[in-house]
Amino acid sequence: MIFLELVLQNFGPYSGKQVINLNPKIDEENSHPIILLGGMNGGGKTTLMDAIRLALYGPRAQCSTRGNLSYSDFLNQCVNNKIDPVADTRIELLFEHIENDKPIKYRVVRSWTKNPKDGKDTLGILGDSDTWPDALVNIWDEYIENLLPLGISNLFLFDGEQVKELAEQETPPPVVVDAIRGLLGLELADRLAVDLDILVNRKLKEVGNSKDLANLEEIETRLTQQQEDYQTTEEKVEILKNQVEELEQKQQEAFDKFISEGGKIAAERNQLELQQDTKTAEIEQVRQSMCELAADVLPLALIPNLLNQAQTQGEKEFRHQQVQISKDLLIERDQRLLTWLNQVEISPIEVEKIQSFLIQDVDSLYAKTIQTKAPWLLADDETLSHLDNLIYHLQNSKISAKDKLAILKNKEEEIHTLERQVQTAAAPEDYTKLRQALETAQNQVVEAKANYETIRRRLAELETIIAKSKKELSDYTVENIKHKNSEHIITSAAKVQNTLKIFREKLTLRKLNKLEEEVKNCFLYLLHKSDLVHRITIDTKTFSLLLYDLNGKPVPKHRLSAGEKQLLAIAFLWGLAKVSGHRLPVAIDTPLGRLDSSHRSNLVERYFPSASHQVILLSTDTEIGKKEVETLRENEAIAREYLLKYDSSTRQTTIQPGYFW
Repeated sequence: MIFLELVLQNFGPYSGKQVINLNPKIDEENSHPIILLGGMNGGGKTTLMDAIRLALYGPRAQCSTRGNLSYSDFLNQCVNNKIDPVADTRIELLFEHIENDKPIKYRVVRSWTKNPKDGKDTLGILGDSDTWPDALVNIWDEYIENLLPLGISNLFLFDGEQVKELAEQETPPPVVVDAIRGLLGLELADRLAVDLDILVNRKLKEVGNSKDLANLEEIETRLTQQQEDYQTTEEKVEILKNQVEELEQKQQEAFDKFISEGGKIAAERNQLELQQDTKTAEIEQVRQSMCELAADVLPLALIPNLLNQAQTQGEKEFRHQQVQISKDLLIERDQRLLTWLNQVEISPIEVEKIQSFLIQDVDSLYAKTIQTKAPWLLADDETLSHLDNLIYHLQNSKISAKDKLAILKNKEEEIHTLERQVQTAAAPEDYTKLRQALETAQNQVVEAKANYETIRRRLAELETIIAKSKKELSDYTVENIKHKNSEHIITSAAKVQNTLKIFREKLTLRKLNKLEEEVKNCFLYLLHKSDLVHRITIDTKTFSLLLYDLNGKPVPKHRLSAGEKQLLAIAFLWGLAKVSGHRLPVAIDTPLGRLDSSHRSNLVERYFPSASHQVILLSTDTEIGKKEVETLRENEAIAREYLLKYDSSTRQTTIQPGYFW
């Protein structure tokens, strides 16, 4: 099995559609096992692991951030918080595996929206012909169990926290224990033992004597009644749950009515009236300033034409006065010139010609400036200057008045808005009714939730009681019902149970012997320190590891360094994966943990290139650093490199080609 492509759309911090090529093939002939994805803590590495698990297993997926959430709540949690709630969230995983000796590709697609109606995602399987084989969708859980069983998936999809937990605990954590049990095939033997017990109990009931049968029937009657009570209580829980939802809806409707019909505004009435008084005072100030403008030059704005006419006439008369003064000065100069000419030796005829020329010249110069109308304004310079200042001041007053009118209009609109809000506020008696209706709805919700919690606890108690009755029934049938017609069945069942026990023990020993050898070889290969451990054994009950040196003496786990413990944990997982016989990809999140440089180098050079035919590494820049990534590149172990670029301002992650270096 090989993962070829992972597509994320609006999943977790990955906004929009982002595609990761996971194919380890470089070309048609060459392939490198490692797909390296780098990202800082909180950048979305664990989210990628969850996406692979979710695509494969859906509601059964053991995702890191799910906790005790329901599947619907977990899907809602995975939706990117920046997108439209009606937009699709989508995961696609394209993989290839061998089926009937031929490679075949399947694209697993899961899509959902925020708060889906049925609380589930939509599953689709796209085959080689780009069709959706509905039959495969209906049996997908069984199909994927044959390829990558959920019980052993943690041997191939694991993270640094899992390695850390496995390294520090004396016995493996439950998730690893479950994987070991699935790997050893112990679940089938345990299930067969339970089925035998059920068969024996059924036969014992058929052949029991009257007294024993009566006692047996009394227990069964009690158990039946308890189961009926459980079913009734379960129905009550469902009814109360629906009732809580209905009352919460009514509470929301009461709250909406409280808001829409003025309840909230009525509660804020005093504040609105205070704002209204403040706005009224501001309007009065604006009007007072406008009165001051009206008491000044602003009324003159009513006669702009007269003012312009007076200003124009004054300018004309002033220019005429200036022209007349210059003309008189010029005539006086000409007269002085003629007087001088008469004194010198110039003939009178020449003097007359000069005088005639001077008169004509003055007349021609001032012909255009002769005033046709007699002056009537008779304003002096000071008066004209005052008129200009008055007109300038009038323009400023008009602008100021216009601004104040705009302010006055805005203030009046604000008052009208406040008046409408006050008018829409509920009357005191209506407000009281709205508030009481809201409080009543809230109290009903609280009471309904309390009843729901009480019945739910009763349901849990009934579960305990039923389990106790079942145990009593089992104990009673095994210990008290003896009948010669049942001896053959009981004896045969006991023999089969003993055989199963022996089979289970031998199967466990055989599998564990192979596993012990694989774990030891992997540990020594990673450790590169052959004198530390000579033999490794695995406890048949707890599956804890025991280490022995060359002299056969136990090596306490606390004597190992933190790095050696982590290498031991990785060797354990590696050995389990080898013994499983499944040729599957390995995905590792934050793989190096607290390893020192030498152990880190061993892991980089020895484990990553050999862990599987496809190894997906998700690492920070401090785990697989510049030195380690250069080593992997030199060894031609890396097929593709990606960087999960996290933007803290938008809290979004984008996938870019290349690593940190």
